[in-house]
Amino acid sequence: MRYRALVEYDGTDFAGFQVNPGTRTVQGILEAALARLGDGEEQRVDGAGRTDAGVHASGQVIGFTYAGRLTATDLERALEALLPPDVTVRDVRQVPDDFNPRFAARYREYRYTVWNGPRSPLHERTALGLRAPLDTAAMARAGSAFIGRHDFRAFGVADRTSVRTVMAVRVRRDGRLVTIDVRADAFLRGMVRRMVAVLLEVGLGKMEETAVRAALAGPGPAFDGASAPARGLCLRHVAFGRRPGEPNGEHEER
Repeated sequence: MRYRALVEYDGTDFAGFQVNPGTRTVQGILEAALARLGDGEEQRVDGAGRTDAGVHASGQVIGFTYAGRLTATDLERALEALLPPDVTVRDVRQVPDDFNPRFAARYREYRYTVWNGPRSPLHERTALGLRAPLDTAAMARAGSAFIGRHDFRAFGVADRTSVRTVMAVRVRRDGRLVTIDVRADAFLRGMVRRMVAVLLEVGLGKMEETAVRAALAGPGPAFDGASAPARGLCLRHVAFGRRPGEPNGEHEER
């Protein structure tokens, strides 16, 4: 039977989601746990997002096939017992046999978190620490340049097409915490962190808001490919139920 599950993980000690021989990955950990439940049989896990080393997730979605006799509830409990402290699964449920979260997703939403205050080891495990004040209003205005369907080749690396649709860019402040939420049908490799790097330059007063729109239209890597550190990035939500005529999502953020 085919199942889906919601996965949360602290990406600090992972070399990304996707299996990479000789490294510790989220996909590898999940597949090893399923193999133990299936008498050692290899079980492939498909993810909605291929997050890079150090990137976290609170809303990753996986799909997998399980041939054992456990119910969905018991399967969730069994997986939880086998997984390490930095990764957990929940909401295991049966789905159609052809379900693949990568292609079934309608959009993904990432959040980049900045701790805009004095040094804080706890906050800065999953956030970028910046001491200088950020102009979040200017960042929000600059972020609007990304909204819509554009060629994002200047802000990421594509295997095939570099055209993506960004549905929303939200910049908010809550005390010392500044969050940048980006929602899109799919992402190029490195796209979110490159977008964030540019918005932070605007927030620090080192770049004009208009430079973002000009960089988006440019032929080469924007601002020499500057990228924000991975630790501040988290895959928060994956939405399913594509409308007729909408393209398949192919998430390639690494």
